[in-house]
Amino acid sequence: MKMIMATFSRFLLLLASLLIAFSFTGFALTTLLPDDEVQALQDIAKTLGKTNWDFNIDPCSEQPPWFSANPQKGFENAVTCNCTFANSTVCHVVSIMLKAQSLPGTLPPELIRLPYLQEIDLSRNYLNGTIPREWGSLNLVNISFLGNRISGSIPSALANITTLKSLSMEYNQLSGNLPQELGNLPQLERVLISSNNFTGEIPATFAKLTTLKDFRIADNHFSGKIPDFIQNWANLDKLVIQASGVSGPIPSGISFLVKVTDLRISDLDGTDMPFPPLNNMTKLKTLVLRSCNIIGPLPVYLGTITTLKTLDISFNKLSGEIPSSFRSLQKVDYQYLTGNLLTGPVPDWILQDADNVDLSYNHFSIGNSGVLNCQQRSVNLFDSSLKANGSGIVSCLRSFHCPKNRYSVHVNCGGRDVTVNGSKTFEGDTDPAGPAKFSQSRTNWAFSSTGNFMDDDRPSDLYTWENSSRLSITNSELYVNARISPISLTYYGFCLGNGNYTVNLHFAEIMFTDDKTYNSLGRRIFDIYIQGKRVLEDFNIAYEAGGVGKAVTKRFTAVVTSNTLEIRFHWAGKGTTGIPVRGVYGPLISAISVDSDFIPPSEGKNGISAGAVVAIVAAGAFAVILLIVILWWRGCLGRKSALERELKGLDLQTGSFTLRQIKAATNNFDVTNKIGEGGFGPVYKGFFSDGTIIAVKQLSAKSKQGNREFVNEIGMISALQHPHLVKLYGCCVEGDQLLLVYEYMQNNSLARALFGPEESQLKLDWPTRHKICVGIARGLAYLHEESRLKIVHRDIKATNVLLDEDLNPKISDFGLAKLDEEDNTHISTRIAGTYGYMAPEYAMHGYLTDKADVYSFGIVALEIVSGRSNTTHRSKEESFYLLDWAHLLKEKGSILELVDPRLGSDFNKGEAMVMINVALQCANVSQAVRPTMSSVVSMLEGNSIVEEVVLDTSELVDEKKLEAMRKYYLQKEENGKEENETHSLTIDGPWTGSSTSAPDLYPINLDSDYWEKRV
Repeated sequence: MKMIMATFSRFLLLLASLLIAFSFTGFALTTLLPDDEVQALQDIAKTLGKTNWDFNIDPCSEQPPWFSANPQKGFENAVTCNCTFANSTVCHVVSIMLKAQSLPGTLPPELIRLPYLQEIDLSRNYLNGTIPREWGSLNLVNISFLGNRISGSIPSALANITTLKSLSMEYNQLSGNLPQELGNLPQLERVLISSNNFTGEIPATFAKLTTLKDFRIADNHFSGKIPDFIQNWANLDKLVIQASGVSGPIPSGISFLVKVTDLRISDLDGTDMPFPPLNNMTKLKTLVLRSCNIIGPLPVYLGTITTLKTLDISFNKLSGEIPSSFRSLQKVDYQYLTGNLLTGPVPDWILQDADNVDLSYNHFSIGNSGVLNCQQRSVNLFDSSLKANGSGIVSCLRSFHCPKNRYSVHVNCGGRDVTVNGSKTFEGDTDPAGPAKFSQSRTNWAFSSTGNFMDDDRPSDLYTWENSSRLSITNSELYVNARISPISLTYYGFCLGNGNYTVNLHFAEIMFTDDKTYNSLGRRIFDIYIQGKRVLEDFNIAYEAGGVGKAVTKRFTAVVTSNTLEIRFHWAGKGTTGIPVRGVYGPLISAISVDSDFIPPSEGKNGISAGAVVAIVAAGAFAVILLIVILWWRGCLGRKSALERELKGLDLQTGSFTLRQIKAATNNFDVTNKIGEGGFGPVYKGFFSDGTIIAVKQLSAKSKQGNREFVNEIGMISALQHPHLVKLYGCCVEGDQLLLVYEYMQNNSLARALFGPEESQLKLDWPTRHKICVGIARGLAYLHEESRLKIVHRDIKATNVLLDEDLNPKISDFGLAKLDEEDNTHISTRIAGTYGYMAPEYAMHGYLTDKADVYSFGIVALEIVSGRSNTTHRSKEESFYLLDWAHLLKEKGSILELVDPRLGSDFNKGEAMVMINVALQCANVSQAVRPTMSSVVSMLEGNSIVEEVVLDTSELVDEKKLEAMRKYYLQKEENGKEENETHSLTIDGPWTGSSTSAPDLYPINLDSDYWEKRV
C-alpha cells in the first residue's frame, strides 16, 4: 500500500510539473509544429514586415484566431499545415497565404527552412527586393507574388523546382531575359508575367512546356516574333499576348490550340497579315485580336463559334461586308469591329437585335437601313459611314449643318457644369456611357466610347469616376470627376471656325492612392491622338504629374480645317489590369479646353464688310512690320540671346515654363529654398500652385561650362525615359536665364544619405542598398545598351544618384553626357567628370568609352557597401582610399570587413560578396576586363557567375602626365578652389586628350601618390 501511495504521489508531482511547464511555454510546446519551423515563421514574418502574427497561438490548429479571409477584397491571412506525419503527432507548414495586406518587406529566403512548403502566395502587397535564389531548393507547387514591387530578373534556380505548376508574378518591376531553364519544368501549367519589364525573345526551350494551360506575357518589352512553337501547347486554355513587344504575324500553328477558351493578342508590330486560322477553336469564349495589322475580309467561320461572349477585332484593316453567318453572334455580349475598313450596309439584325456592338470608324453605307443617328439602341455608329456631303462633318450628327461657327470647346469630363475663375464655364459630361456608346452634348461636342472593363472585380462597369479624397489642386473642381474608358474614347468638336486652336487636356490620377500600399502600384498608360496624329505615346498621368491626386495639363496646337476637331485617347494594352483590383485601367481624362488662337469674327449685325476688314488688317500689318524694321535698324530690338539661338530647332519633348512661374515656385529663388549646388550653379526646391514639388537647376552666371552642355542636357534627358533616370519636367529660357525643372527627389542624393552630415544620413538597410545598387546598374545599362541613343554619362558619382520617396535611385545630371556614335570605338574629348570616380584611361588620356561609366559605377558600388566615400582626407599621411582598401582586404582574405559597420551582422553575406566582387571587376584598371552594365545587372541579381577579380598592374602612366596631374591637384588643394570651377593647366610634354585645359573636376583633397597607387 505504501508503495502504491508513493507511486501515486510521484505521478501527481509529475503531472503538476507538466501543467506548470505547459502554462509557461505556451505555443512552443503545445503545437505539433517543430521548433525550427516555428522559428522560421517568426523570421519570415520579420522579413515580410508582418507584425500581427500571434506566435502564442498554434498556426496548425484547425482555425487560429488570426486566420481570416475576405474574398471580396482579396485579403487572406492563413498558414496551412499538414498534420498527418508520424501517426498525426507532427505537423509541417505546407501553405502560406498572405494576400492584400500591403506588407512592406522583401521576399523571404527563409522559406527554405520550411521543407514541406508547397504554396506561397504574397499577392497584392508592397514587397520589394528580388526573387530569392534559395527558393530553388523547395518543392513548391504554386508561387504567386503578383502586385508588388519586386525587381531584378527571374533566377534560373527556380528551374530546379520540378514540382512547380503555377508561377504568377504579374504587375511587378521584373526585368531581363526569361531563363531558358524554365522550359525544362515538367509540370508547369501557369506562367503569368504580364506588366513587367522583361526583354529578349521567348526562349526556344519553352516549346517543351506541353503542360501549359495559361500563358500571359502582356505589357512587357520582349522582342522577336510570336514563336511558332506555341502550337506545341495543346493543353492551353488561355493565351494573352497584348502589347508584349513581340511582333506578328500570328503563326498559323495557332490552329492546333483547340482547347483555348480565352485568346487575347493585341498591339503587334510587323507587317500586314491575313486573319489567322481559328476555325478549330470551337470553345472560344473571349477573342481579342485588336491592332494586329489584320487585312482582308471577315472570316465566315467566326459566325459558327457559338460559345463566343466577347469579340474584339477592332483597329485592324479588315474590309468587305459583315458576313451573314455573323447573325448567329447576335447574342454575343460584346462585339467590337471599331476602326476598320468595313463596307456595305449595316445588317438589320445588328440594328434590331444585337447588344453592345461598336461599328464606329468604318466605311459602311446607309443603304436601306435608315441609319440617321450615331447611336441605334446599344449600337455605336459614330463615324461609321461617309462624311456628310464631303464637308468633313460626321454624317450621323444631328447638327451637321452648323447654323453658326463656334470658337471654343470646354468640357468637364465625367462631371457637372463647372465655372472656373468666375468666368470660364466647362460644360457637364455626365452620360453614364457604356461598351458601345455615342453621346452628343447640347452644344458643339460629342464623345464616342468603346470597350468594356474585362475581368472587372467591380459589380458593374463605370465609365466615370469620382474622387473620394481631398484634392489640393488649383481649380480642383475640374478634377473631382473624370471619364474613363477601357479601349478608346473620342471627343469630337464640330461647327468650329477653321484655324489654329490651343488644346489643353487636364488630367489627375484619382483612381490610385498615394500611400505605401498595393493600391498605389497601379500603372495607367495610354496614347493620345489629335486630328488623327499621335501626339503622346505611353502617357502616364501619375508619372507626368509627379504623383496621384495631382494635376497635369498637356497643351497642344491643333489645326481645324473642316470645322471639326477630334481628340482620341487609346489604350494600347499597356499598364496594369490587376491592381488595385482586376479590371482595365485605360484612358482617363478630367477636362478639355479648346480655344482659338485667333480673334473670332464679330457676330454683331452692324459689322463692316469683309473687304474693309482685309484692308484694315493689311494696313495694320504693314505698319507693324515697318515699325519693327525701323527699331531693328536703330538697334532698339536686340537679337535673340546666344542661349535662345542654341536652343533653336531643338525638339525638347518637355514642358515649357515661364520665369514668372519658377520665381513664384521658388519664392524668387529664396536662399531658404536652396537645396544644393550643381555643376551649373544652385539648385532650388519649388512648389507649383497645384502642389507639385520641383527641383530647379539655375545656370550660374560665372559658370564656365557654357551653353553647349546645357543644351546637351536638355536634349539628352528629353529623349530618355527610364525608372532609374531623373525626370525632366521642362525648362525655362528667358533672356540669359537658363533653368531646368526636375522632379523633386525627397531623399536628396546617395552621397548625402551614406556619408553626408550626420543629421542628414539615412539608415539604409542591406535590402535597400542592394536595390539602390541594382537600380543604378539598370539605369546605366539603359543608357549604354537599351536606349535608342547610346549614352556615356561621364560623371557617375554618389552625388549624381538621387533617391526618391521610396529610396529608389535615379541617375541625374546629364550635362556631361556624350553621344557615343556606333561607328566610333571611343571618343577623344575634353575631359570632364569627378576626380576619384574617373577611369584612369579617361583621366590620363581622354579616352572615353562606356567602360568609363562602368569604372565609376564600381566606385559607387563600393561606397554603397562600405558606407564610406571613396576618398576621405585627414592629413597627407592619413588619406584613405576605398578602392585600395578593398584590394588590400581581398588580398588578406577578409573582404567582408569592407561592409558598413553600421549594418552590424544584419546583411546578406552572399549578396555583399557578389556586390564587392562586381565592384572590383568594374573598377579594374584595364577597361577590357570591365563587364558591360547589362552583365553587371545579371551578376548582381544572381543570374550569372561573378568571376574572380585579378588586380592588373600592367598599365603604367606616363611620368610627365602623372607629375602634371599631381602638381595640379596639389596646387588646387592649397588654393582651396571652390567646387566645380574650371582651372587651366599647361602641361609640359605630350597630352593625348583634345585640350590642354585641366578638367572641370570635383575638387577633393588627395595626396600626390594617388595615381601611382591606382595604377
